[in-house]
Parts: sequence; C-alpha cells; structure tokens
Amino acid sequence: MIHEIRTYDLVPRGVPEFLEKTGAMAAERVKVTPLGGFFYTEVGALNQVVHIWPYDDMNHRADTRAKVVADGIWPPDNAGLILNMQSDIYHPAPFMEPLSPRKIGPLFELRIYKYGQGAIPQVIDAWSTAIEERQKFSPLVGAWFSDIGPLNRWAHMWAYESFEHRMDVRNETRAKGVWPPPSNVSPLAQENKLMWAADFSPIQ
Repeated sequence: MIHEIRTYDLVPRGVPEFLEKTGAMAAERVKVTPLGGFFYTEVGALNQVVHIWPYDDMNHRADTRAKVVADGIWPPDNAGLILNMQSDIYHPAPFMEPLSPRKIGPLFELRIYKYGQGAIPQVIDAWSTAIEERQKFSPLVGAWFSDIGPLNRWAHMWAYESFEHRMDVRNETRAKGVWPPPSNVSPLAQENKLMWAADFSPIQ
C-alpha cells in the first residue's frame, strides 16, 4: 500500500472556488479509487490544499490516473487557480490504521519531520511503543514515511476538536511523559500546518 499526498499552492482567495469545482467531480472520481482525505490550510502555508490518495502500488496509481483522465472524470478544471503542485509518495507506518470515513476533527494538524539517513526505522520503533497511549488524548489520522519525493521524511496527521484542544493535548501529554516518545534520533527539521477538512473529505 502507498499513499500519495498531493499539495497544491493556490492563488490568494482561490480555495473556495477550487473546493467547489473539485467537490462537484469527487463523487465520480472516488468510484474508481477511494479518497483518503482532502484538507485546506488555516495556519501555516496559506491558500493550500492537501489531498491523500491510497493505492495498492505505483502501477495501480498509474492505471487509475490514466483511466480517470480517459473517462473525463478527473482532474477538475482548476488550472487557473494552481500556482504549484507537489506529489509525494509515502508508505503507511506499520501501526497506522487504514484511512476510512471518520468524524474526528474538525481541526487537523499535519506535521512533517526531516530525519538523517537511516533514522526512520528508529522513529517507527519509538512510536510503535507509545502510539496507543497517545491516541487516548486525540486520534491519529495517519503516520507515513517517504518513498518518492524528499527522502527521510516522517509525516503524521492528528485530529483535534479545536485549537484549544490541540494545546491542551500537547501540554498534557508532555507533562505526563506520554509524548513525544523517547528516541535516540531527533529530527533535523520540522514543519506543520493546521487544516480544515473539505466538505467532500471522508475524514471530517
């Protein structure tokens, strides 16, 4: 299983029109392969949308993309709204549950960490022992390690009830020693963005 995480930078104030056009075609697109989630930013890089598509493998991805284009059901006509497009291929962490329709937000945080070469297996080991306890405070949407695109990346997405809930969870898990999990490796760089789910996203 692979997950394609696509990030689009849009023109200022372009998000509502982009979501309207995309949502109008999403019902037909997801009949071919399911959508993992579709989000737009509130804090961090603005005027940005992030969408996650699960595939069996790269051949499945290529076949799907060829089919939806040939059938005229994808992509939406958003070219005039897009400034930049980025596609990254990630593998789900072993402990990650499959993406499925859930109402766990409405606020979502995507964090992407860059690690040194060879560090990702140690990150997975550290998270594997602590993730069950961490999820008692807020749900994990997903955790992934990069395969195509920038390498040695660890991406993780969390759901929160509100901005206040996010801060409460972060403070409480840190105070109780629940999170972050102890590890012999530390990230070289970190970035995050806070997002809302699009109306047609299966994760809300």
